[in-house]
Amino acid sequence: MEQQMYDVLIVGGGPAGIACAYLCHRNDLSYLLIEQGKSVFQGIANTYPEGKNVYPSRPKESPEPFLVEELRPPDKPVAVEKYIQYVQHFVQHENLNIRTEVQFEDLKDARDHLIVQTSVGNFAARKVVLAFGSSIPRELSVYGDAKMVAKTLDDPKKYVGARTLVIGGGNTAADVIISILRAKREAGDTQSVYWAHVAEKFDVNKETAQRLGEEILLGGNIRLLPGAIPRIGEVDQEGVDRLVIRVNEFTQPDGIEIYHAMSFPMKNVIACIGSQGPLPIFDKIGVQTIACAEGVCTVAKEGDRLILLNAEFESTRKGVYVIGGAISPSFMKICGGSIQEEKHPNLIYTAINDAFHVVEAVKRKLA
Repeated sequence: MEQQMYDVLIVGGGPAGIACAYLCHRNDLSYLLIEQGKSVFQGIANTYPEGKNVYPSRPKESPEPFLVEELRPPDKPVAVEKYIQYVQHFVQHENLNIRTEVQFEDLKDARDHLIVQTSVGNFAARKVVLAFGSSIPRELSVYGDAKMVAKTLDDPKKYVGARTLVIGGGNTAADVIISILRAKREAGDTQSVYWAHVAEKFDVNKETAQRLGEEILLGGNIRLLPGAIPRIGEVDQEGVDRLVIRVNEFTQPDGIEIYHAMSFPMKNVIACIGSQGPLPIFDKIGVQTIACAEGVCTVAKEGDRLILLNAEFESTRKGVYVIGGAISPSFMKICGGSIQEEKHPNLIYTAINDAFHVVEAVKRKLA
């Protein structure tokens, strides 16, 4: 069932989303922010390297100051963990209306408002602001769900005593495997960690490969599965969700496929398969994008699809605004009857100021 009608429904709890929620709060607009992570700034926490400094960076060609001073990073650079902690305290102090662990699913039109469909039900809003950034986890596209890991493993000890599958061929997957191998070794667990990748070659840097090699020399039990493909999930006789992964396959002349496969409980599968931009979401909800042509785009590459927005960051879908990292590094701007590429740096500054301009536009339209 649809819940109360909000003036603004905000999707994403990063800098753009938090700024938007705070400005709605300050301007007496009814609002709700939904965030798929366990806390606000989850995307930054997952993608910024540990200890990385946060700066109040501002493009040289941008004359505006930070338009929401309360969320500006300090002049003296601080570690990302400190800045996130500050923002979380700020959210609590202002008592912002935020719901975490809510997954955005779709957007539908009603007679005079929009309906946002989520993993916990529907919400009705006059305006919707998409502020979900660009680091959207890829999906395995099989039945069930595998835990998505962006940077580190929350608790490798969970996998002690369990046959574990890690999917992905890069440094993130290798880091996860190193953590699990260490936990298993320290607990005296000889169960293997299986490392699967759709390609035949695993691609990690020299430092990561060295750390992985050291862990294996110390007794780490790892099995490589190159060319392995997640095909379909299943539920076993005990009702446990499992992932089936094909190790190799062969098609007979009569068209019958023969393959070897392995099955893992989904809770023991970790998918380190990276992130994707927001284009699949834009396509799903009917927000128009334009492909860059040679000689038109100076920031994006030829063939890249850029979202089409007006000067107020409203998309071609009425009442739907898009701000922050979701439109970086550039977008197509409708300006004076023409369409031109607009540079849009992926900065905290840009995201916060986007939110300011959108809330000002919403205020005028709802007045």
